[in-house]
Amino acid sequence: MSRTDGGSRQGRARALAKRLAEKPLVLVGMMGAGKTTVGRRLASRLGRQFVDSDEEIERAAQMTIPEIFEQRGEAEFRAGEMRVIARLLKETNIVLATGGGAFANAETRGLVKAEALSVWLKADVDVLFERVSRRANRPLLRTANPRATLEALVAERYPIYAEADVTVLSRDVPQDDVTGDVIAAVLAHLKQSQDRS
Repeated sequence: MSRTDGGSRQGRARALAKRLAEKPLVLVGMMGAGKTTVGRRLASRLGRQFVDSDEEIERAAQMTIPEIFEQRGEAEFRAGEMRVIARLLKETNIVLATGGGAFANAETRGLVKAEALSVWLKADVDVLFERVSRRANRPLLRTANPRATLEALVAERYPIYAEADVTVLSRDVPQDDVTGDVIAAVLAHLKQSQDRS
């Protein structure tokens, strides 16, 4: 990367941090879309704190997410997830990565829309499946045919994720590139919104 690329990259990050003011930036999308990896890099570039809602839920429940699903069921998990996200959205200057089902919950989605700017990291099924296959901590994929389950979740959730303020393609490239795409897309969205108002 040339020095000018680095300079313009830092300039865009600074411009975005300024335009966002203190409003939370929330990443939504399927498991395996890169929300945590991109979120950490985004927070670092924007000088913000990174928060992962799944980690916060585990801390609050003192259980892992697979344990919560197993012992309390998905409905109770989603209710707890909404409470944790509602609390986190009161914080300023954060980049929040949410679990795959968070934005699919109407109440949680309403909170995110009211309090934050949302970015959907959209990835195709092949990319997602390759990534989630590396880890065994995905309770919703503990099925006879995990790929078919993932495809069904994609079909169900993608129309809902499309309600996010900004959509950025998460693909098989260095996550720094995707982070740069997020910064550019959010900046363009905020400029467009400002021009309309």
